[in-house]
Amino acid sequence: MLAWPWHLSAVSPARHRDIFCLFFAVLLGASIALPACRPASDAPAPPPDTPLAWDDKTRKARRGALVDEVVFTQESDLGKVTGMIEKGTYHLFAQGITHTTVFHRLRDSRTATFEMAYGSSSELTLNPAGPVFKNGQLNPFAVPEIREALNWLVDRRHISEELYGGLAVPKYLPLNTAFPDYAALAEVVRRLELAYSPDPARAQRVISRHMRQLGAVQKGGVWHYNEQPVTLHLLIRSDDTRKQIGDYVGNLLEDIGFRTSRLYRTAEEGARIWFGGDPLLGQWHLYTGGWVSTIINRDQSQNFSFYYTKRGRSAPLWQAYNPTPAFDNLCERLERSDFATAAERADLMSQALEHAMRDSVRVWLIDQLNIFPRAENLSVSADLAGGIPGSRLWPYTLHFRDRVGGRVIYATPGMLVEPWNPVAGSNWLFDSTIYRALNDSPVLPDPFTGLFHPQRIQKAILTAESSLPVTRTLDWISLETQPQIDVPPDAWLGWLGRENRFAAVSETHPEGLTARTRTRIIYDRQFLSRTWHDGTPMSMSDIMLPWILAFCRADEASPLYDASYLPGFEVFMRHFKGLQIIDTAPLTIDFYSDQAFLDAETIVAQRALEPLPWHMLAIGIRAETAGELAFSSHKADQLRTDWMNYIAGPSLAVLRRHLEAAARDNWVPFAAALAPWLAAPDEPTQRYKALQTWHAERQHLWVGDGPFYLHAVHPVERIVTIRRFADFPDPADKWLRFSRPEIPEAEVDGPMLAPMSQPARFSLRVTYRGAPYPQDALEPVQYLLFDGDGKLAHRGDATFVAPGQYAVVLPPDVLRPLGTGANSLELVVRSRRVVLPTFVSHAFATVEQMPRSVTVP
Repeated sequence: MLAWPWHLSAVSPARHRDIFCLFFAVLLGASIALPACRPASDAPAPPPDTPLAWDDKTRKARRGALVDEVVFTQESDLGKVTGMIEKGTYHLFAQGITHTTVFHRLRDSRTATFEMAYGSSSELTLNPAGPVFKNGQLNPFAVPEIREALNWLVDRRHISEELYGGLAVPKYLPLNTAFPDYAALAEVVRRLELAYSPDPARAQRVISRHMRQLGAVQKGGVWHYNEQPVTLHLLIRSDDTRKQIGDYVGNLLEDIGFRTSRLYRTAEEGARIWFGGDPLLGQWHLYTGGWVSTIINRDQSQNFSFYYTKRGRSAPLWQAYNPTPAFDNLCERLERSDFATAAERADLMSQALEHAMRDSVRVWLIDQLNIFPRAENLSVSADLAGGIPGSRLWPYTLHFRDRVGGRVIYATPGMLVEPWNPVAGSNWLFDSTIYRALNDSPVLPDPFTGLFHPQRIQKAILTAESSLPVTRTLDWISLETQPQIDVPPDAWLGWLGRENRFAAVSETHPEGLTARTRTRIIYDRQFLSRTWHDGTPMSMSDIMLPWILAFCRADEASPLYDASYLPGFEVFMRHFKGLQIIDTAPLTIDFYSDQAFLDAETIVAQRALEPLPWHMLAIGIRAETAGELAFSSHKADQLRTDWMNYIAGPSLAVLRRHLEAAARDNWVPFAAALAPWLAAPDEPTQRYKALQTWHAERQHLWVGDGPFYLHAVHPVERIVTIRRFADFPDPADKWLRFSRPEIPEAEVDGPMLAPMSQPARFSLRVTYRGAPYPQDALEPVQYLLFDGDGKLAHRGDATFVAPGQYAVVLPPDVLRPLGTGANSLELVVRSRRVVLPTFVSHAFATVEQMPRSVTVP
């Protein structure tokens, strides 16, 4: 998943953009298209209208994608989607649907069906700039206490049940309620959810007190500032259920004395304001945000830095964040995994959750159960978090059930919203869905567990400091421990821009350096023998140039310096301890770091360097160095130039001009460092010539190595076509083993009344499709006992009784402290086959003694 520091921020994860990817750990790995619909091979791929029979012989003989072509087209009317799929106009729809009417129609359809995912959420993104905007208007949300009070003002259960029709659950915290950390931190989570449960009167008291401190007064029940009514500009998404959320919140704000201006906008229209604009301009106060974790996030400790600090994104809004020093320190420690034990991590997470609620630049509302429509005769591996569009495996598994090949029409509510470039380009979900098919990552995540599997790696050897709480699940990784890990003195630790070379550990730390982890990754023997989509062979330069650029973007003396990139890079450098290339045949790299995660698979995935075609990257470097384009939106704003776009728009003319100049001069960026890694002396000539041919035939400059290549881009019509890369090295059925997640189903039974003088017995049944769930596939089943005030009174493990059956017995010494009244027993079922925990609860009352039965005549 890569270790280029410019993508080491937290949360694709995730970090819609409004549907952001919650994590940036996936490199925008290059991709483009090939001459005349034929990638680098002379053997043409079957044209899209001549599918082949679906049989073992055909599947085994085929390489790469199982369909010939995917056409992405824009469709924003959710009500039309099911009918269009039933008619065969579309085969897939990229946006998760939460409308119950659409869901019921899909459920009852014979030709359309759906996949389900649990990784989307909705929240209120608050503008913290101010407290007075440049236009003189007051911004109450510059005050943390007013932001915090919104948590008491809203009723999340009303939103989930009434606005989403039950296809959502209340969400208070920056943790996905379906992911492991939420279950692991159940005690503190439950306490905070209770503390911030709806209390409109309290919200109004807090807001009123701080509004007066800002100098505002109420006249006739309306807040005024400088003799003018305080009007809150609510930026409301108009194309999904967030329209109703915006109106609901707007009504609540009006009820407590604010006037509102409701700005209904689509994703693209809204992004120009809340994401791309200067928050101090006063164009907006509140935005109805939405996010999706495109993969299952087994470790959400980096969410805090992403959502609440400047390190999260280079966008102007993030640069306006100003967490307290204590909160910022917690965020940074969690981002670089600065903890020694699981207990210490849990303590840091608990503190960060409390600070997040007090900061509340985001007021979380709900986690959605998303329905992703598809044609019944189409099969694809969907991720339990990101659904179909978020799945890293969708390009490898998409196929018709009855044939190999053919054309798939993929409808999406929006795309090409932001420029595409391989460094700091678009991170919109619907854009990333496309470009992830254009690159081939060294590791790919399991869509059901989130654990990473090797795609271009033979094996990995992870050596961790003995005290670290790291576990290994999959056998492609070897996990070793050592009391101390010394970093070799000749390992690279930095970049000396003036000398055009890497700095060794011995130069910067002559006394020596240690690390908490060493990750040795041994890539496939053919890793560097593959070709890019434009037909050029890979070389070590495709690994080295991105690594050099990662340091140059943080060097103030470099023309590639980007101030918005610096905060995240500084955190990276606090845990990065060195990199060493051990061998190139096969490519073997040692990566030293103090950053650790709970899963060995995640650590290796974060360290796996991913190549970028250096000649594609080089022309962007030239353009930014000349001040004509910029990789990031932040730097583009600073330079008053265009945000670099490799696939459309005015950037293409600039990039093409730099391509011509680079080709004329056989230009190699950072030549002193990069030239030794070229595969042959004429590599620059061949690379630039191929890219020129590529652009002439495809009219864009995006090159990659994935199972599909970028065939055509039509930005005005909002149509993007990708086609199968015939020279992709893998069998087409390699990843088809991921079909259906085995999510456990749980049912609890027990008494409604429990005398405190005798044990109370509860039974739990755990099944999948009616059959007992295997005991060896489950973690220990936990139970949490809450009293009538919602406080945790007792916790423990359920007892295994028989396959699929468990028991909880609460003795009198546990029941009696509860006192007389209502209580809740909550059970947490966690499977090793899927990451989603299953929660089930049973309400009961403790009594002194059972009441006598009464016979009604």
